[in-house]
Amino acid sequence: MGGPWKPLGTCTLLVLLLTLLMLQVRATHPDCSIVLYFQEQEAECLEIIRSERQTPTHPGEQGCLTEWDGVSCWSAVPVGQSRAVACPDILHVFKKSKVLIQRNCTESGWSFPSPPYYNACELEDIGSNNDTEAKASYFVTMKVLYTCGYSTSLAALFLAISIFSCFRKLHCTRNSIHIHFFTSFILRGAAVFIKDAVLFSDESVDHCTMSTVNCKAAIAFFQYSVLANFYWLLVEGMYLQTLLLLTFTSDKRYIWWYILIGWGVPMLTVCTWVVTRLQYDNHGCWDDYTSLYWWVIKAPILLAIFVNFLIFLNVTRMLAQKIWSPDISKNYKQQYMRLTKSTLLLIPLFGVHYVVFALFPEHIGVDARLYFELVLGSYQGFLVALLYCFLNGEVQAEIKRNWGKWQSSMESNVFNLVTQDFTA
Repeated sequence: MGGPWKPLGTCTLLVLLLTLLMLQVRATHPDCSIVLYFQEQEAECLEIIRSERQTPTHPGEQGCLTEWDGVSCWSAVPVGQSRAVACPDILHVFKKSKVLIQRNCTESGWSFPSPPYYNACELEDIGSNNDTEAKASYFVTMKVLYTCGYSTSLAALFLAISIFSCFRKLHCTRNSIHIHFFTSFILRGAAVFIKDAVLFSDESVDHCTMSTVNCKAAIAFFQYSVLANFYWLLVEGMYLQTLLLLTFTSDKRYIWWYILIGWGVPMLTVCTWVVTRLQYDNHGCWDDYTSLYWWVIKAPILLAIFVNFLIFLNVTRMLAQKIWSPDISKNYKQQYMRLTKSTLLLIPLFGVHYVVFALFPEHIGVDARLYFELVLGSYQGFLVALLYCFLNGEVQAEIKRNWGKWQSSMESNVFNLVTQDFTA
């Protein structure tokens, strides 16, 4: 029943999906959502078919059973009747069409679709082979750029953490928070490399249908590192505001609250997300951002950005008051400027593009989104290390002081060796 059409329809669908997947070799959205759409439709149809087979048929009843043709599910009808379906409602694949596709139930089975899918359902323009090659080249270039960016950031962050850890005079609550912030960037860079290694190391693997424990763990770790990154930026803003508000209060009493916010809130969020996906949406590799459960991750990030923006406005207001106040000495004004310039620069830098893209669906501005999140985002760790460590006057002074001590020690050792040789 419908034998010649079924393999033809399946092959046509596979060719279409392969063409679409070639357009964005690394992106899992929106291409994987297309695959998942057809998988869900097929699963629902096959479930109906199984239930029909379990239902006993009465003698004399004739008709066409439910059939999945690779694109649509045709419900069972008696002989002599027909079914009509619309084109699959998939954004950016089929153009909207009011044409209905009809199949009749004959004594020999289902008839061929009329009109055929390729006439009734007009495809969106998906580009030529040259466009496909250009897309592939574009993503290869993107991967090279963000690999260099994350490698540079990781090297700078490890060096910055070493500097803060080695010099005793730099041990304080402020620099301890910086170290945690640096660590969140290290985790984020490592998570990107791990995700690439698990999801994209083998080109023969279908990334859309991959559903292994390793790939889900890699995605969960990536989401945790991104959340921790935003929440440690929030902690930086909170610490700066506390420092300006409570000048004479010891800041050590708050360090454990900062650690709880920076690492604990992301952990709680990701655990909730993992349990939710396991319970209600456990398909694929959990990297389909069209899922409603993605808001379990997205909402806390937007909340952190929003709170940080309020802190940004409040700190700017307090800083302006302190700078223009006649009761504040010049030295204190310079200190306030030094404490705030790095954080005030980072807060809008880290959140603006995320808020802008959050207002649009995931398929809008994919190229721009990837450029900001992968290429520019890969160098954020280097920028943080530069602002908080390498351009920090206190750090520079401590390095110069220790460098001078080391040179004096070396000169003293050389002098002692020369003197010993001369007197021997």
